[in-house]
Amino acid sequence: MKAPADLPSKPIRAPRPGTGGVTLSNVARLAGVSAITVSRVLNTPALVSPDTLARVRSAITQSAYVPNLPAGGLASNRSRLVAALVPTIAGPVFLETIQALTDALAEAGCKLMLGQSGYGGAREDALLNAIIGRRPDGIVLTGIMHSAEGRRRLLASGIPVVETWDITETPTDMLVGFSHEAVGVAVADYLHGRGFRSPGIVIASDERASLRRRGFEKRFAQLGARRIPVCTVPSPSALGNGRAGFVELQAWHPGIDVVFCGSDVIAHGVITEAQATGVSVPGDIAVMGFGDLPFAAFTHPPLSTVRIDGDAIGRQAARFILNRVDGHDVGKLVRDIGFSIIQRAST
Repeated sequence: MKAPADLPSKPIRAPRPGTGGVTLSNVARLAGVSAITVSRVLNTPALVSPDTLARVRSAITQSAYVPNLPAGGLASNRSRLVAALVPTIAGPVFLETIQALTDALAEAGCKLMLGQSGYGGAREDALLNAIIGRRPDGIVLTGIMHSAEGRRRLLASGIPVVETWDITETPTDMLVGFSHEAVGVAVADYLHGRGFRSPGIVIASDERASLRRRGFEKRFAQLGARRIPVCTVPSPSALGNGRAGFVELQAWHPGIDVVFCGSDVIAHGVITEAQATGVSVPGDIAVMGFGDLPFAAFTHPPLSTVRIDGDAIGRQAARFILNRVDGHDVGKLVRDIGFSIIQRAST
């Protein structure tokens, strides 16, 4: 009997999502055992010899196979379940997308299972393993910053995957989103066009916010600005982070004339702290947000911000998955929905 080290060094080629994933039979062939033996390793490992156990587990690792927990279910092989991961449900920025996704799936007789992945990578990987094992009809992810192992398991699963709220020409499978860096550039152009020359930034530490910051800084540098002061706050951010961020900027950089905020929530905090300390908005300092959340039009003064069509993201993500599982052509795999600058009194 071959030892685990003698397994073929070339892994099973991962199929494109939606065309059939790595199966238990694939693992069995790779390990040189029967499918029943692989099933025993997964379900009753105590009944399997140590040598065989090691070989099968090595094949599972090599092929990135995740056991199909509801195997033997509906004859149609449809779970009528779609899983979605968002970084947080504490902040409102993703709520429009979640609602639209839920509604569009419900219209097709499907249910949404929602997970909170956080802003790091470890929790997302653990959730992906649990989700893949339940074989949903599709997986909707927030962003494109996944670990190499997470991406490998997604590809090996054969499950349709839609990445959202970001943009890349090389998605894991399908994508609907926008460029965060382009948002930063557009905000810089807008604020410079309004006459602001000394910006500051209060922004969260996550990857997508960092891309907006990068675009903003790069464009303002091209427009002649020197080093832009930045206050970084935790993700998910809260109103209190905006207040504290404004205090820090004012203490160390009192000459700024506009603050670009990583979210409307942060911007609301900046406005609140400015007014509490006798700083007029926009008379002494202007404030720009991101997200166009429902309260943004009702702050005092109303908040200038960046509008993202979360409804369009959710509905397109649902269409991608439903078309793929029904065997229809999904068309372009990458859809850029763009964004729009919303001008209000705060700038």
